[in-house]
This record gives sequence, C-alpha cells and structure tokens, in this order.
Amino acid sequence: MTSDVPTDRTAIEPAASPRPDASWGVLYKVGGWSAVLYVLLVLVPVVLVFVAPLPPTQGAALLEYIAEHQVVYLVELVCFVGLAVPALVVFTAVAVSLKDVNKSIAAIGGLFGVASEVIALALGSSPQSLHGGLVVLSSAYQDAGSAAERASLTSAAEALIAATNAVSWAGILTAAAILLLSGLMRTASFFGPVVATVGILAGAVGIVSEALRPMIGPGYLLYGLLLPVWFAMVGWKLLHLDRGGTP
Repeated sequence: MTSDVPTDRTAIEPAASPRPDASWGVLYKVGGWSAVLYVLLVLVPVVLVFVAPLPPTQGAALLEYIAEHQVVYLVELVCFVGLAVPALVVFTAVAVSLKDVNKSIAAIGGLFGVASEVIALALGSSPQSLHGGLVVLSSAYQDAGSAAERASLTSAAEALIAATNAVSWAGILTAAAILLLSGLMRTASFFGPVVATVGILAGAVGIVSEALRPMIGPGYLLYGLLLPVWFAMVGWKLLHLDRGGTP
C-alpha cells in the first residue's frame, strides 16, 4: 500500500529564514557603531537641557537666548543636523542585511532612508528654534543700532523659525524608510519581532507626526522617543550580524 504522505523533508519543513550576507560584515559593524553614534547625538542635547533652558520660539526672545547661550545652542544645532550622517550608514547597512528577504522592498526602504538624510543635510534640518541662520541673526541683533533694525532682524528670525517647524519631507521619508525596513524584519529572524514591532510603530507614528508637525506641538515627542530607541536596537543587532548569527 502506497502512502500519500511526502517523504521529502524539504516538502514538509518550513523554509528557513534568510540569513544576512556575511560578506558585508564590515558594513554591518560600521552601521552598528553609526547607530550608537546616532543615539549619542540625540542624548547630548537632552543632557544640555539641564545646563541651559530650552530655546524660546519667538523671534526677539530667541535671538537674545542665542547670544546668552551660544555654545550650548551651537552644540545642539550640530548634534541634530549631524544625526543625518550616521543615519545614512545605518539605513544602508539595514537595507543590505535584508536584501535576501525581499530585494525590492529592501532597496526602496534603503533608498528612502538615504534620500531623507541627504535632504536633511542639504537643508540643515533640525527641530524648531534651531537653525544656523539664527546664529548670524543673533549677532546682528546684538549689534543693531536702532529699533527699526532690531524689528527687521526679529521678522527674519520668525520666518526662519516658521520654516524649521514646517512639514518636513525629509522626516516623512525617514519614517517611511523605518516602516518599510521594519516590515521586512518580521520575517528576518536575525532582527527579531521586537525590533520589527518598535520600528513599525515608530514608522507609522513618524509619518503622521512629520505630516502634522506644525499642529501637534508636544505630541511630536512620542516619535522623538521612538526614533532613538529603534536606532539603538538596530545598532545592537547590526553589531552582531558580522558574526554570522543572531545575538
């Protein structure tokens, strides 16, 4: 009597989860340390909050604030704009590690991530009240010899503040990249479901937060917290991928 049950083990065993290409080990390692740098660049401005008060959001008050806390302001500005550099490497490393899961989605997610950070660097994207041009305006404001000059500089400062708080397409692309890449992580055992879930949540919240940035105010903080958490978790995983296994 012939049995209808297949005897080929490959016919009854589930397909193994794709493994990251070990030949990219150096990229994974650099990507992991870049994620660590990203988190540090986020933490530095948070620590500085205890050194100096938060920058105001009004033109004249902000120009006075910059003059009084110029070093703190410049460090915060450099940290936030500089985030784009390590993020470039992280998105590239994650996309390459996921290429054998789904080449198309990994390529699109990586492209979104890299493009977003290039745009952020080109525009000097930063949170509200942080802009390199405001440092120049602050110096001119202190040297202004008349009320009319100060009023003109205040108007220019308020225009820059409004621009930094506008909808950020770079930010939307960053969140979209996190969402796409984290979606692939669900089927990649070397990242795990926890990282994938945090990333999907961060990506979805990020798209909404960036699109509604001028209106949600402090609500943006939720995305601001999820972002470094995701980078920290991804960095830990990337630092172990070059060993050929899951940490």
